[in-house]
Amino acid sequence: MRKINEIFYSLQGEGFHTGTPALFIRFSGCNLKCAFCDTPHETGAWMSDKEIMQQVAECPARTVILTGGEPSLWIDDAFIDQLHQLGKYVCIETNGTHRVPASIDWITCSPKGVPVVLERIDEVKVVFTGEEDVEPYASLPATYHYLQPCSCRNTQEVVDYILRHPFWRLSLQTHKYIQIQ
Repeated sequence: MRKINEIFYSLQGEGFHTGTPALFIRFSGCNLKCAFCDTPHETGAWMSDKEIMQQVAECPARTVILTGGEPSLWIDDAFIDQLHQLGKYVCIETNGTHRVPASIDWITCSPKGVPVVLERIDEVKVVFTGEEDVEPYASLPATYHYLQPCSCRNTQEVVDYILRHPFWRLSLQTHKYIQIQ
């Protein structure tokens, strides 16, 4: 049984896969309590893998995004294998504090000021609050490094920072701008 906050079909609004149709599986709970978290994820229902996979199978999107909360608290190799058996491309959005199954297709790490234990990262997506030093995250071994405004509130500050530090790319929460889930 896994505690699921919600499962929904939408477009990925952030990072490398922005605009991609995807089924989101939002897991409940997180091991961190970030003051700026904009995702209500504490509630949820206990679901079996069979119940989850039934909803996954009904979705036309090839991409499945595991998010939360912190999905690494709830997943294992068997769960990822089931998604792959349904022909899905599996992405995870994680804070990087727990290892994830190696068979996940795309790993987005959004570090939150604590050590990252991941050995592979496809993209780093740092929520820029303006209060922290983001440069240590530039050394994380990822193909892409994004800075993202904090809930769309400080976009110009992020743009200015990136212009001064062109190593970074901009990630916007486009789903909030176009008002979709």
